[in-house]
Amino acid sequence: MSSSGWILAVCLVVLEGGRHAVWAEEGSGSERNCSAIPPYLPPTAVNTTLRIRDLRASMIPLNISAYIIPATDAHLSEYIAPRDARLAWMSGFTGSAGTAVITQNKAVLWTDSRYWIQAERQIDCNWELERDASVRSITNWLILEIPEGGQVGFDPFLFSVDTFDVYNTNLAPAGRILKSIPDNLVDKIWTGRPPLPPDNPIRLPDNVIERTWPMKVEQIRAQISDNPYKPTAVLLSALDETAWLFNLRGNDIPFNPFFYSYTLLSMDEIWLFVHIERITEELKVYLNSSCYHSYCVQLLEYSSVRSYLQSYLQKLNVRVWVGTEYTNQALYELITPEDKLLTTTYSPVLTTKAVKDATEQHILKEAHIRDAVAVMQLLVWLEKKVPEGTETELTAAHFVDQCRSKQKNSRGPSFETISASGANAALAHYSPSNETARKLSVDEMYLVDSGGQYLDGTTDITRTVHWGKPTDFQKEAYTRVLMGNIEISRSVFPAGTRGVNMEMLGRRALWEVGLNYGHGTGHGLGNYFGVHEWPVGFQSNNIPFQEGMFTSIEPGYYKENDFGIRIEDIAVTVPATTKHGNNYLTFETVSLVPYDRKLINTSLLSPEQVHWLNKYYESIRSVVGPELERQALKEEYDWMMKHTAPFLSAGASAVISSVTLLVTMLPSVLLHNLL
Repeated sequence: MSSSGWILAVCLVVLEGGRHAVWAEEGSGSERNCSAIPPYLPPTAVNTTLRIRDLRASMIPLNISAYIIPATDAHLSEYIAPRDARLAWMSGFTGSAGTAVITQNKAVLWTDSRYWIQAERQIDCNWELERDASVRSITNWLILEIPEGGQVGFDPFLFSVDTFDVYNTNLAPAGRILKSIPDNLVDKIWTGRPPLPPDNPIRLPDNVIERTWPMKVEQIRAQISDNPYKPTAVLLSALDETAWLFNLRGNDIPFNPFFYSYTLLSMDEIWLFVHIERITEELKVYLNSSCYHSYCVQLLEYSSVRSYLQSYLQKLNVRVWVGTEYTNQALYELITPEDKLLTTTYSPVLTTKAVKDATEQHILKEAHIRDAVAVMQLLVWLEKKVPEGTETELTAAHFVDQCRSKQKNSRGPSFETISASGANAALAHYSPSNETARKLSVDEMYLVDSGGQYLDGTTDITRTVHWGKPTDFQKEAYTRVLMGNIEISRSVFPAGTRGVNMEMLGRRALWEVGLNYGHGTGHGLGNYFGVHEWPVGFQSNNIPFQEGMFTSIEPGYYKENDFGIRIEDIAVTVPATTKHGNNYLTFETVSLVPYDRKLINTSLLSPEQVHWLNKYYESIRSVVGPELERQALKEEYDWMMKHTAPFLSAGASAVISSVTLLVTMLPSVLLHNLL
C-alpha cells in the first residue's frame, strides 16, 4: 500500500478501551467496521475523540449524567447555519435529522432510516448508532443508562415546547431530571466555530410588496385585540415570522433568506431583537427606530431576548401569545405564572402569512415561469448529453443551478438539489456528492428535485425521466404516481378543508396495486422564503386550506435498490365554479414543465385525467412559450412543443395524433409551404 493513497495515514488511540482505529485508504470500504481488529474507519469518518473528552469534562461541574445535542437551532429551523451545526461538529454526522446523547462512558447517535448508511460513513468508533429517531427510544435509553435522580442536561434554546414536554413526560416518572442549561456546552468547546455571516439584512423592493410593514403590524395587532383570551403581546420566534412582518430578508441560513431575530409585538410597542451592528442607517430609518410611538421599532440586541422578556413579564396584567410549534423552551419557560401565557399551535403571523395577497400570488407565479425555463434547459441538455456517457448526478445538479442563476431576480437555489439516478433515486432525500455521484445512463430512471430562490418567489419542482426503454413496471408506477398528482390537482373541495383529508387522493392509484410512498404529499411554499413553509400542506398538523395558499403536490414511489419516482408541482388554491354551491376551491398548478410522456401509460388514465393533462399542457404552451421566445431559446421552445402535444384518451402508451406530432415537429417554414 503506497503512502500517497492515504487520506489520513495514522493510528489513533481511542480513549475508551485503548483500541486503535485505522483510517482507510481512499476508495476502500465506505462504512465503518468497529468490530474489526483494528477497527476500520472510512475516509469520510471524523475523529471525535478530543471533542467528546472536552464535552465530558464540561459536564462534571454541572453535575449532569448526560447531555443531549439536537440538530436544530434556537429558532427550530429546518435549515441551519454552519455555526449552529453542533451535532455535525460533535459527531461528524451531517444529516438533517438526528440527536446525540453523551454520558461519561458512551456517545450515541439516533437517526432515522434515511440516514443510517450516511451515519455509518461519517461517525467514528467512539459512537454507537441507534436506528430509531423517536424521543421514546432516547428516553428509554437514558433511563437504563443513568441512575435514578440523575440529571440530563440540555440547551433549552434547541428544544421546542412540545419536544421538552415529551422528554419530560417520559423521564420525570422514572426519576430522571431534565436540567436546562442555556449556555450551550458544545459552543464552549467548539474551536473555530464559524462566525456570523457578514451580510446585513435588506428590505424588499416596493415592487414585490403589497402590504407595508406598518400595515402588517396593524393586521397582527387586530388579531391580538380580537382574541377573546386578551393577550397583550405576541412573541415571534421563527425566523420567517420577523422577516415577513418587516418585509426584510437576510443571508444567515443556507438556502433561506433569513436573519437571526426575534420580535415582541404589543399593541403600542415593537421590539426587534437582532445583531444591531448589522442594521444599517438606511434600515433604521425604514424601521422608524429613532422614535417611540406605536409604529416605531425599538432595536435590541439579539442575545437580550430572554432578559427583556423577563422584564416585560414583570409588568401587571400582561399576557404573551406564543405559537408552540416554533417557540423554544428557553423563552417559554420564562412565561410564568400560567395566566401570563396564551398558546396556540401557530402564531398569528404564520397563519396570516400562509395566505398570499394578490401581489404575492402574481409575482410567485411569475417566478415559476422563469424557473420552468431553467428546468427545461436542464432536461434538453440531459437528453443530448446522457447518451454520450459523460454526465453524473453532480454535474446535472450544477447545471440546473447555473441555468437558474441566469434567470431574472435569481438569488440561488432554495435547497440542495436532489439529483438521483437508478438506486440512488430510491433514497427519497438523497443528494449527490463526489463520493456517491453515479454516472447518468440511458438505462436508468433519473429523478431531479430542485428549486430556486428569486426576489419575487421561491420554487420547488420534481421531474422523473427515462432516456432509454423503461420497463412495464416502471411505466405503471410512474403513471400511478402521476394519477395521484392529477387527482389532488383537479379536486374540488369546500374552503376550510384540511389537506390531511385529501391526502389519500395522492395515494389511491398506488394503493390499488399495493404500492405506497413513505413521505408527505405536500408542503407550503414562501415568497422568497423557505421552500418548506408551514403551516400549509397535507399533514395532520397543517391548517385548513383557504384561497391564496401555495402548496406542493408530490406523490412518489421508491423501489429499494432500483429506482425512485416523484412528481412534484406547486399549486395555488383558487375559487372553483360549481353547479350548486359557493365557497369551493380547487388547485391551479403553477409549476409548468411537462412530464416524461415515455413513462405515461394512458390506458391507466381516466378520460378526466387525460383532459386535465391536456389542459395543463395548453397552459405550459401559452404561459411558458412566450418566455422561451423572449429569451430566444428556440431549442427549448421546440422541445416544449413536442413534449406538450395533446394525448389521446385511449391507448397503451402516451400516444399523440400523428397529425399533431407532425405539425409540432415540422419547421415553421416548411409547414407554411405545406399549408
